[in-house]
Amino acid sequence: MSKGTILITGASSGLGEEMARQFADLGYDLGLCARRTERLEALAAELTGAHPGLRVEVKALDVNDDEAVFRVFREFAADFGTLDRVVINAGLGKGAPLGTGRYDANKQTAMTNFVAALAQTEAAMEIFRAQGAGHLVMISSISALRGMRKTITTYAATKAGVAALAEGLINENVKAKGIDVSIIYPGYIRSEMNEKVAQQTKFMVDTKTGVAAMVEAIEKRKQKAYVPSWPWVPIGFALKNAPMSVVRKLF
Repeated sequence: MSKGTILITGASSGLGEEMARQFADLGYDLGLCARRTERLEALAAELTGAHPGLRVEVKALDVNDDEAVFRVFREFAADFGTLDRVVINAGLGKGAPLGTGRYDANKQTAMTNFVAALAQTEAAMEIFRAQGAGHLVMISSISALRGMRKTITTYAATKAGVAALAEGLINENVKAKGIDVSIIYPGYIRSEMNEKVAQQTKFMVDTKTGVAAMVEAIEKRKQKAYVPSWPWVPIGFALKNAPMSVVRKLF
């Protein structure tokens, strides 16, 4: 018997793909969406092959297409009858230092990571408010805790924005309406997005290990979680509270 239904955006690679595997292992039916449907279909075949009886639905979605976001979310809700959890995960890691001629890259990241996340949040919350229940999960980043420099300035700002959207809902006390909200702040987890980063980056963990920490926090419905907890809980505290001169040495 299914534990419930989870919609995951950006599920064709990286953290989204591995979350799909681990939630399937836990017995959840899945609605998976991303631009690359051939990868989604291959993942669906893998998951249903490993878990007979599991229901996995896939749909093409470019999260920068507002109309498509609302349509696809509503279609998943109609297909399954209900959506128990939505994981807003789709994102980009492009970027360049501000003022160096790469506004195009920074804008693309801002539009995908924040504006598209806003559309997804609106679409998910419409469904949850109508149901009177649901669990919204926003994938932020440990970099969201403080202004970051050089190539990740815009990325960090977008992830701070994502966290602020979720925190606003927590402040609204949507929990009283049956809706849980979780903000997940991953540290350095190996994924397709950062595959070009030096393999020996300090504190980097493999995708499976990192996502296991994310899934554990999501299953506990934590409002906020730095994952993996070691070393990111103490580093997160330092990031939020230390002078910028210290932050500069950490990141």
